[in-house]
Amino acid sequence: MSAALEPFRHWTLAALTIVICAAAFTSILIVWLRPWLIRYAMARPNARSSHTTPTPQGGGIAIVTAWIVVSGAAMTATGTWSNQIAFSIVTVFAATILIAVLGAVDDIKPMGVVPRLLFQFIAVASVIAVLPANFQMTPFLPWWLERALLVLAGIWFVNLVNFMDGLDWMTVAEMVPVAGGLVLLGALDVLPPYAVVCALALLGALLGFAPFNRPVARLFLGDVGSLPLGLIVGWLLALLANKGHLAAALLLPLYYLMDATVTLLRRLAKGERVWQAHRSHFYQRATDNGFTVKQVVAHVFGVNVLLVALALLCVQFNTPTAEIAALAAGVVIVGWLLARFSRRRT
Repeated sequence: MSAALEPFRHWTLAALTIVICAAAFTSILIVWLRPWLIRYAMARPNARSSHTTPTPQGGGIAIVTAWIVVSGAAMTATGTWSNQIAFSIVTVFAATILIAVLGAVDDIKPMGVVPRLLFQFIAVASVIAVLPANFQMTPFLPWWLERALLVLAGIWFVNLVNFMDGLDWMTVAEMVPVAGGLVLLGALDVLPPYAVVCALALLGALLGFAPFNRPVARLFLGDVGSLPLGLIVGWLLALLANKGHLAAALLLPLYYLMDATVTLLRRLAKGERVWQAHRSHFYQRATDNGFTVKQVVAHVFGVNVLLVALALLCVQFNTPTAEIAALAAGVVIVGWLLARFSRRRT
């Protein structure tokens, strides 16, 4: 192997090691935890559910634990952990644990809207507070207004990920491409090294969870997983949006953003209580319109791969014209999928 390729080989080996360790750790934890989850954390079918039989939930415990442990160990091993970022990373880990505990409590006994939002605010605001000192996503806004808007957007994204976790493999079909896309974008040097390590650990943890959530699922993610996933991915996307890559940060989760936001606006227009369980997301309507679960998640996964490609093009060309064109293409692609899910499958 030539000397020019040597750094790439080392980077690839390190990346694969992180992914494999996180996947193995997650799988082992799930096997160990599953009997306990069957006994204490069964998800009963409700108005929002796509399943018809009680199924254990709480797979997110393994994902969050593996992500924190493997991320911390990998940052130390690769030299990306430093005193300069230590406080920020520890804060993100602590906020992730806080919101995971909130989700665990809510999985066992549903909490009221106000306490849920209060704890979410604390977790999201803590993460936003420790963003890099030179963080600037929108240069035309005052820093304090940008940070306030980021907190609101973070709370919405945390809940959005939770809302969208209503189908076997749905979170896997969404978050695996997002995490993979963040890794690829990190290779283009638009993410700090510690963020790339965290994205790799997240990718591995999700892959370790995937076999247990394969339709028909033997295990659900639960709020203990969906809420912290929203926080982790939101944090990584914010780091990507730094220094002019907002379009790429919007493209990666665009399917989730459009499905959840359009659904929310439609329910508000109908005067429905948006905080109550429902089955009106586009991916849920697709199953009512004749799509199988595997067909739905395959469509979502395929669209997400295209969105990753558009995000890569945004960063590669890095011009306003390219970003506008990529965003427009992304909206058209996702809009096509939402329309397809809305129609009866023939």
